[in-house]
Amino acid sequence: MMHELENNSYPVHREYLIQLAKKYGTPLYVYDSCKIKKQYMKMKNAFTGIENLIINYACKANTNINILKFLQNLGSGLDTVSIQEVELGLKAGFHPKRIIFTPNCVSIQEIKKAVDFGVRINLDNLSILEQFGGYYPDYAIGIRINPHIMAGGNYKISVGHIDSKFGISYYQIPHMKRILKNTGLKIEGFHMHTGSDILDIQAFLSGAKVLFKIAIDFPNLDYIDFGSGFKVPYTKNDIKTDLTSLSSSMTEEVDNFCKNYGSKITFIFEPGKFIVSESGYFLVSVNVIKHTTSTVFAGVDSGFNHFLRPMFYDAYHCIENISNPNGRFRFYTVVGYICESDTFGLNRKVKEIREGDILCIKNAGAYCFSMSSNYNSRYRPSEVMIFKGKDFIIRRRETMQDLIRNIVYIQHM
Repeated sequence: MMHELENNSYPVHREYLIQLAKKYGTPLYVYDSCKIKKQYMKMKNAFTGIENLIINYACKANTNINILKFLQNLGSGLDTVSIQEVELGLKAGFHPKRIIFTPNCVSIQEIKKAVDFGVRINLDNLSILEQFGGYYPDYAIGIRINPHIMAGGNYKISVGHIDSKFGISYYQIPHMKRILKNTGLKIEGFHMHTGSDILDIQAFLSGAKVLFKIAIDFPNLDYIDFGSGFKVPYTKNDIKTDLTSLSSSMTEEVDNFCKNYGSKITFIFEPGKFIVSESGYFLVSVNVIKHTTSTVFAGVDSGFNHFLRPMFYDAYHCIENISNPNGRFRFYTVVGYICESDTFGLNRKVKEIREGDILCIKNAGAYCFSMSSNYNSRYRPSEVMIFKGKDFIIRRRETMQDLIRNIVYIQHM
């Protein structure tokens, strides 16, 4: 079961967004901490029926250290996928044991650094598992399982199917057990993640059953990690994961497993987009209105160097003209200033757009700034966080000095 988005109104008022655009300039990312907290608590409260459940924020969605600190203060743990994210989490104040490092296709050298930091580690391939056991037989680790489940909004964000590069295949469990026996390595948990923007809650339940079937043969586990993939709404009539139905079904599955397992265990969810996506607004200024024989383009002061999701995932993001709320609706293709096709929205119905207007692109809190680049030698934008009713700059706009900071000049050229 799914629910429709109740309304399409801004939690942060339109006039405030305009004020922020004028104060800090555009392009500009704005994050509403109240929405982040609301989503975190919604997730936490939905699964109160599961004893010993913790929420680990999947920080690849947005790694600004102020957002990490905010969630750490709420009681969240942290899901990381790179050693740099681990270090950011430590700088944000997370205890090492509240950080889980679940990398993919990294070297044993990077994993050794995670051991030095003392964080929890999920390994997802047999080669690294065997190497790790040779170096650290006494460092308990988790195993990421590939449950062979096709789930997610599109193929690029489906990561649990049989041809995925992620996880140790369910059918490789006998080989995994042999490595554990040969090395003496101890397992403290099992992990999975099937995809993002999952519509069918059965994907979560099927994955959980796979983990339970494996875990029952491993006594004294500390945790089972279900990953994430919760769907958030992108339009007024869009659907989202029904947490109530999922919680009811998942609680029943967990209770049955615990009765058979015979000892207490911690259960983990790792939401990223669910927590921060709807908190974010991306504000851009309109540079030009350009007419062709068939299309009216609204060209803005940004591009896929700042906001890649529409181009990379073919993702839909609502675009509103917050400068002209009383204008009549017209159709525009909203594009960027990059020297390739970078279309934010194709043939969108938007209140009349004029040069100089400010457009707001919604659901900009997850996988937006974190995927930005300096393509075309453009500066990455500023980030602002609204906290306790006040706005704070949490990342300055880059300058030319940032672009050339690591350049080494050849002398006498």
